[in-house]
Amino acid sequence: MRRRIAVVGGGPGGLSFARVLHRHGHPVAVLERDPAPDARPPGGTLDLHEGLGQLALDKAGLLAEFEALSRPEGQAMRILDTAGTVLRDWRPRPDDRANPEIDRGQLRDLLLGPLDVRWGRGVTRVVPGTRDGVRVHFADGRQEAFDLVVGADGARSRVRPAVSPVTPHYTGVTTVETSLDDVDTRHPDLARLIGDGSVAVYGVNRSLVAQRNSGGHVKVYARFRTPLDWHTTTDLTDVEAARSTLLALFDGWAAPLLDLLRHGTAFVSRPLHVLPVSHTWTHVPGVTLLGDAAHLMPPLGVGANLAMLDGAELAESVAACPEDVDEAVRAFEERMWARAGRWADITTAGLERLVSPDPTEALAHFDQVQPS
Repeated sequence: MRRRIAVVGGGPGGLSFARVLHRHGHPVAVLERDPAPDARPPGGTLDLHEGLGQLALDKAGLLAEFEALSRPEGQAMRILDTAGTVLRDWRPRPDDRANPEIDRGQLRDLLLGPLDVRWGRGVTRVVPGTRDGVRVHFADGRQEAFDLVVGADGARSRVRPAVSPVTPHYTGVTTVETSLDDVDTRHPDLARLIGDGSVAVYGVNRSLVAQRNSGGHVKVYARFRTPLDWHTTTDLTDVEAARSTLLALFDGWAAPLLDLLRHGTAFVSRPLHVLPVSHTWTHVPGVTLLGDAAHLMPPLGVGANLAMLDGAELAESVAACPEDVDEAVRAFEERMWARAGRWADITTAGLERLVSPDPTEALAHFDQVQPS
């Protein structure tokens, strides 16, 4: 097969697609807007599920390397109430490999391997059906044609408009992210509070989650219901002002919980947007989507997993049917839509329960997905 294939986006989904195709001997160009792998912080840790992200890595021949890098102990989860009382303290068995954690940066480096990544190639739009194939327009004014373009470029996908007019809508929930460094040495009390994995606290229409990454780094997520314009009226670049605003939002919570915010070093607002639960499109020859570009849903631990499996399955379909790539893509889309629809239902209902007027709903949700 000598088809010209490109994937837009160098996240877990796009790299999984490229890595599995590479394993089958088919070249693919990864078009990534970042100028270099370390151009910006890679983000927090990911739990890769046995039947989703781990399956994708197995298809890429990388499962053993993942197992050497991952942190099974990071599956531990502790639930507290707003007074700091421990309600649940779930710890994985020593042999539990259901959802081990791995830092995003480590996963990216694992997937990159020998891939042809074109750094600094921001895509502005994609035009299918031209005389020489699907034309990709870049931010620097250049253009290039491909036989297949895969949009793995996330929530604000520049590929999506080529197949669908739908845009994400706001859920009513915003997350503000901060972080703690060298937590075991600088904040030993918080290190004990968080444990080996994560600690979560649920209040009325808000929650606070702290998640351990490798190297003593902790990500803290304050999540709450608020109008979309909240982040435009709050200057999060002023760290002291941002901290004061968040502490006011969580006023009355136990002091050790508020310390997760008091010691935050910087604050970033992330309003949570989603695509419709049943987002599909009329098939467009030469263009398709995967991951958040196709089925953006609440970030409850499954998004990267689905993106990776999307990428791996699409790559296998293309490699298995080189004489009719278009039919392979059609079949993949049908499978992806069915799976994504199920998970979108689950995560949409989950977000409603985890950021709820009734905090007992969050505890009930935890008991359903992670029985004690």
